[in-house]
Amino acid sequence: MNWEQIKGNWKQFTGHAKERWGELTEDELTRVAGKRDALVGKIQERYGVAKEEAERQVKDWEGSLR
Repeated sequence: MNWEQIKGNWKQFTGHAKERWGELTEDELTRVAGKRDALVGKIQERYGVAKEEAERQVKDWEGSLR
């Protein structure tokens, strides 16, 4: 699945994101609005990881979606 598909259907994917990153709130996921860089930033902020780690997590998550 590519990011354009995720972005276009963000409301459907917020549940999947919530399962993967349970500490992110519904409000945070709504504000991300399908923007990949915003999701990476929220993961960095909430989980205290480096940008590279947050990018890796998003890439892995993106690859797991079907």
